[in-house]
Amino acid sequence: MSEIMFNRRWATLLLETLTRHGVRHVCIAPGSRSTPLTLAAAAHPRLTRHSHFDERGLGHLALGLAKASGQPVAVIVTSGTAAANLYPALIEASLTGERLVLLTADRPAELIDCGANQAIRQSGMFAGFAAGALDLPRPTPAIPARWLVSAVDALLADVPHGGVHINCPFAEPLYGADQDEEDDWSPALGDWWQSSEPWLKAATAPLLQAEPDWPVWRRRRGVVIAGRTDAAQGEAIAQWARTLGWPLLGDVLSHTGQPLPHADLWLNAPAAQAELARAELVVQFGSSLTGKRLLAWQAECPAEALWLVDPLPGRRDPGHHRGRRIFAAAAPWLTLHPAVANPPWAPVLAELAAVAARRVGQTLLPAAEAGSTDAAWAAAPVCEARLAYRLPALLPTGGGLLLGNSLTVRLADALAQLPAGYPVWGNRGASGIDGLLATAAGVARATARPLLALLGDVSALYDINSLALFRHCPAPVVILVVNNNGGQIFSLLPTTPETVRQAYYVMPQAVDFRHAAALFGLDYQRPDSMGALRTMLDALWRRQPAAGAATVVELVVPPEQGASLLRELVAEMAR
Repeated sequence: MSEIMFNRRWATLLLETLTRHGVRHVCIAPGSRSTPLTLAAAAHPRLTRHSHFDERGLGHLALGLAKASGQPVAVIVTSGTAAANLYPALIEASLTGERLVLLTADRPAELIDCGANQAIRQSGMFAGFAAGALDLPRPTPAIPARWLVSAVDALLADVPHGGVHINCPFAEPLYGADQDEEDDWSPALGDWWQSSEPWLKAATAPLLQAEPDWPVWRRRRGVVIAGRTDAAQGEAIAQWARTLGWPLLGDVLSHTGQPLPHADLWLNAPAAQAELARAELVVQFGSSLTGKRLLAWQAECPAEALWLVDPLPGRRDPGHHRGRRIFAAAAPWLTLHPAVANPPWAPVLAELAAVAARRVGQTLLPAAEAGSTDAAWAAAPVCEARLAYRLPALLPTGGGLLLGNSLTVRLADALAQLPAGYPVWGNRGASGIDGLLATAAGVARATARPLLALLGDVSALYDINSLALFRHCPAPVVILVVNNNGGQIFSLLPTTPETVRQAYYVMPQAVDFRHAAALFGLDYQRPDSMGALRTMLDALWRRQPAAGAATVVELVVPPEQGASLLRELVAEMAR
């Protein structure tokens, strides 16, 4: 068999092996050295293919697909710096657990470290952020097919969370017409080709066991912290805490409905600190907490112990508490640790949350009383703090929300109370602003449901190439860009003088996203009031998928208003 055709047979077997581990989406960037992998993916009947010209965006597109589908996603890129551009998405997946399979084409060994074009040392290039790695040899019939399938099977079975790197060297020639050449290499796997199982099956994980002293602890004073969890688990955690009578401090990505909303505002209140000091046990589900006040309380909480329940590897507790690290998803752990009905032991926290809600309403709409009419809200100018507070009313029915980082997610965490179980996504592992648009595109493609993607102007600029991924959407997508002219998250920092903060932290760009939308053929809107925003979004959510492209909605807001209002509300509640 010619080298051209054997390269393709090798790549075909590699892709087929990945499908046996649940890979259904593959993201492909253009490149020559990756031709065998690209052609194998293009011909595979069970793979949904996605493409993008920007490898950094491609990695985050795969990240979004993996977040929303719960399945591993493969990525194909060519050699050289193309592979290096996958690093940010892999780092995020290493912290948040999405399964990515990075297939990086490479030059064969004889072209490395000799000045050959587009050849770098790719072996081990992702260091400690790849949960597993496999350096494949140059394809040759001398290596049996069963070695290739079993090597990939073993790699994927050993890595239940995070991304893996499979480096794939291919020698030229890479191009040529398909030929009907005799193949005695692939058929050596026999009827495996007609099955849907891996060649090599791994043993099952040990069973989760109940904490033997739980019947005692559930009668004591506990606090529940909910970090990043999925929708079904978030609702179950909320019900569990409610039955126990334990206060639940829920992150904006917890899906719990945040029964004690605005915690980032009232946690510094002396009454809250005094009440929470009585807690004897803290049970935390998930990590990556957003709120600064919640992070501070978790780090210093005086409870006897903290139990952290999270299936991802690692400690995941920046407070380094004495307690228990339980590697489990919330749902099975809750089943093994049933709640018993207790009266709420900290009712003052609910009172503080209600006070915070009133103060937020009065601050954001000072001309009206708390609980003001819809007409008063509709007339209010757009403001990123008002947007965060009114966010639940802007969400598409049966859809989802992707939150950007920096000030966007902090305002939503402090001011919004999202519906329990409503799907919310974010990149809160490394919390970077790179790749947020591409991640949203992956979520939209995986769910095929309406999606609101909310992010800041600098985040949108950072990933502007990925607007190309929104030209054809399976359901209505709105990219809501809050343009406060720079990185206004730095307005919360005590950097001085003001000229230094503006020049080296905020970095105002004075851009108009109308032109970015036009460049990629997307619709564009720029409402100037909260009512106009609500009316426009209601109309967009009713659009049929055939409408095609996403809509970029730009909210131009006073630069420091959002940060200033958040700072003001935190100070008021701390008194």
